[in-house]
Amino acid sequence: MADPKGFLTTGREVAKTRPVAERVKDWNEVYVPGSLLPIISKQAGRCMDCGIPFCHNGCPLGNLIPEWNDYAYREDWAAASERLHATNNFPEFTGRLCPAPCESACVLGINQPAVTIKNVEVSIIDKAWDSGDVTPQPPERLSGKTVAVIGSGPAGLAAAQQLTRAGHTVAVYERADRIGGLLRYGIPEFKMEKVHINRRIEQMRAEGTKFRTEIEIGRDIDAAKLRRRYDAVVIAAGATVSRDLPVPGRELNGIHFAMEYLPLANKVQEGDFVAPPITAEGKHVVVIGGGDTGADCVGTAHRQGAASVTQLEIMPKPGEERNAGQPWPTFPMLYKVTSAHEEGGERVYSVSTTHFEGDEDGNVQFLHLVEVEFVDGKLTQKPGTERRIPAQLVTLAMGFTGTDQENGLVQQFGLELDERGNIARDADYATNVPGVYAAGDAGRGQSLIVWAIAEGRSAARGVDRFLTGTSELPAPVKPTDRALLV
Repeated sequence: MADPKGFLTTGREVAKTRPVAERVKDWNEVYVPGSLLPIISKQAGRCMDCGIPFCHNGCPLGNLIPEWNDYAYREDWAAASERLHATNNFPEFTGRLCPAPCESACVLGINQPAVTIKNVEVSIIDKAWDSGDVTPQPPERLSGKTVAVIGSGPAGLAAAQQLTRAGHTVAVYERADRIGGLLRYGIPEFKMEKVHINRRIEQMRAEGTKFRTEIEIGRDIDAAKLRRRYDAVVIAAGATVSRDLPVPGRELNGIHFAMEYLPLANKVQEGDFVAPPITAEGKHVVVIGGGDTGADCVGTAHRQGAASVTQLEIMPKPGEERNAGQPWPTFPMLYKVTSAHEEGGERVYSVSTTHFEGDEDGNVQFLHLVEVEFVDGKLTQKPGTERRIPAQLVTLAMGFTGTDQENGLVQQFGLELDERGNIARDADYATNVPGVYAAGDAGRGQSLIVWAIAEGRSAARGVDRFLTGTSELPAPVKPTDRALLV
């Protein structure tokens, strides 16, 4: 145990953010560089090294949290990094982007603020990179087997790294011009600077993983031909079909899916554009959807100089503390103020969009909404609450409905789908097509980055067993596992 009295003598302290007026002028990460290391050892010392650490249950990766907390408390950063990487290929991603279900399940969180597990995690991995403790781990010998991974998001990258280290020759196919999937083009720079992706890609290249960009399986290469070329295939193409809003006026100019809007802002940071083709500059912006993607749109609009930003959510405003219906250690639905929300804008709950109104040139100008409430379990409009708000740029951030079926991948492979439209898998992540596996959102549906990495690792074990008859790779989750919710 790190500090036997740490949870009694030390209060919770999290990473400091830069002043709003400063950070909205740039695209750097919002946190004060280096602010965690002076405090993180004491924060790690708050961990109680519980006999039954429920943080393990909260984390689908099964991260060895009490162990690396102990090493971080003792400032043994090399050992902490080793324990961290034992279960997680990319802790710099989860340490920045995961909503930390491990903290919701922290035993200390029953009656005190939970351990800052996420901050400890990112401190360990950043220190490991700075100290040179993160190095390529090429296989000792090659198996002679080849694997194609379709998609370079967290699930695809995790599967590829595991299979490469197991000795297989792996090629990752990505339809975008750069590797990373939604990590690259869905996550704004102010949440995670892309240097963190780039150096992982270089590590994977050094280990032997091959990367093929601007190739869409189903359109550029027939999926059936790809299957014949490789001994196994892992589909980690994500759930990229955005949920639409079929209301009058949807066809007006200025209404875009979040994943049309956000990638263009990231491409500016990559140097592809001087200014984004879709910009919030000087416009009244409305973001429809109250989740993390919606918050990313809010923060992006602030940095582009929006005249105003309004975020709409159809559900009621969550509470700020757990209620009896969301007991520990479940992941509670709480009111969340992200760094983007700290920067301004208005959040409106319990409203539904009825239609859009445009000008004579076909550009959206107003959004009409109505308040809603649940009556007998059914969402119902409240009469007399209709109103309109200015809207010159609207982003739809209402989630995703499944993997892309228009590019031909599903049909060309001959894949079976489950009742939710996801790619069906068995307990080893194998599809109905021999040698073809599915991991991440493509099989699970829209989920968290930590689940994607866990599925990528687990699918790699299934592929390794298929290719060699046995496997020593870990499989932290089953396809049927779900987060602990109420």
